[in-house]
Amino acid sequence: MVSKPRISKGTRDFSPQQLANRDYIFSTIKSNFKKFGFQPIETPSFELSETLLGKYGEEGDRLIFKILNSGDKVKKADLQALETGNLARFSNSLTEKALRYDLTVPFARYVAQYQNDIVFPFKRYQIQPVWRADRPQKGRFQEFYQCDADVVGSKSLWQEIEFIQLYDAVFTDLNLEGVTIKINNRKILAGIAELIGAQDKLIDFTVALDKLDKIGAENVKEEMLKKGISFEGISKLEPLFRLTGNFSQQLESLKSILSVSTEGIKGVEELEFIASSVAALGLKTAKLQMDVTLARGLNYYTGAIFEVAAPDAVQIGSIGGGGRYDDLTGIFGLKDVSGVGISFGLDRIYLVLEELGLFPDNNTDSTKILFLNFGKQESLYCLKAIQALRKESIPTELYPDSLNLKKQMNYCNKRKIPYAVMVGESEMEQNKYLLKDMNSGDQKLLSLEDLIKTVS
Repeated sequence: MVSKPRISKGTRDFSPQQLANRDYIFSTIKSNFKKFGFQPIETPSFELSETLLGKYGEEGDRLIFKILNSGDKVKKADLQALETGNLARFSNSLTEKALRYDLTVPFARYVAQYQNDIVFPFKRYQIQPVWRADRPQKGRFQEFYQCDADVVGSKSLWQEIEFIQLYDAVFTDLNLEGVTIKINNRKILAGIAELIGAQDKLIDFTVALDKLDKIGAENVKEEMLKKGISFEGISKLEPLFRLTGNFSQQLESLKSILSVSTEGIKGVEELEFIASSVAALGLKTAKLQMDVTLARGLNYYTGAIFEVAAPDAVQIGSIGGGGRYDDLTGIFGLKDVSGVGISFGLDRIYLVLEELGLFPDNNTDSTKILFLNFGKQESLYCLKAIQALRKESIPTELYPDSLNLKKQMNYCNKRKIPYAVMVGESEMEQNKYLLKDMNSGDQKLLSLEDLIKTVS
């Protein structure tokens, strides 16, 4: 029995209309990347496992798709590890490559590898797919696109301010109102960890805190206890869970809470500068919001961290995020090169625009004119006109088979092609074309020149 065709969970096929909608988002993001001075690069779909592993924390590493060795490399399998039950070691011996988890770590590898050819500060954008072995659900896929922009080689906080403006520019062009850009600073989180006596458990602390909006305060506290953070320390977090007020008021509260932490106060001062500058410049669509519980559980962030929330009307996860990483390239041998970057979650942005009905009606590049097929001589006559129309960048096609008129018209309607052209002996004798508007039903006998003018 032939099995029913299907695809792997967490992946999708896309129809022409869906691709047209995705293209609309891609082109909007890409045009703004270029306006802000970013240059494009691309990196391979897979990297050496050593490039990726250990860069995303324990949870991130578990979501990396590994590629099995093939050919003679299979002989490298550690069978002794299998016999002794060391499955992690055995699994690692079967693979040397992995699909990229994000675009940031491959970018850091790229910068370190081509450092002598790059002009710093280097502003790059990258729009490519990534893969994560995550549990598929709404807005969460195993294969999806990221649209990243990064600057490396500058510690200036003006970069963070420009990225907030970039987010605002893209969402304004997409007519997506009500977007919230949440911001925090990893130094503030380090200061909090210092305050509760968990400096040596900063990663465990931030990973747990990052789940606050998903699992609630009590479950976060329970997870921290399991990670070895003391009950007394966790109790000191209560003021943070209840932090209220506007941006400035929250920063003032943090100054008081973190007064004994030099690192924490530095993070507060950085956010003050960013917030005051953004307020002076103004935002068109998005709003900037302080979120002291925002942690983004990635090990490489060191300064400002961002997460973008969709409008309240749409229940979905974040649609963008990013942050400052002071020495990510150091893991590849290039020390002291600070960077900062953001990412747009194309697939979730798509779902938001779809749910809110924000895709333009005319964003498809489908055929505009279908020439009906009445026979060999008529088709050859039509193809000469089709050449002229295509030269004018008008999408045009000839129906391939000389079928009855009703079938060809049905095809035109199903494809939602706005114009049909009919050519028989009479039209050929007059050197004309009978153009039918498929929406109104009106028909006109036109010269090629007038036909082009009418449909342009």
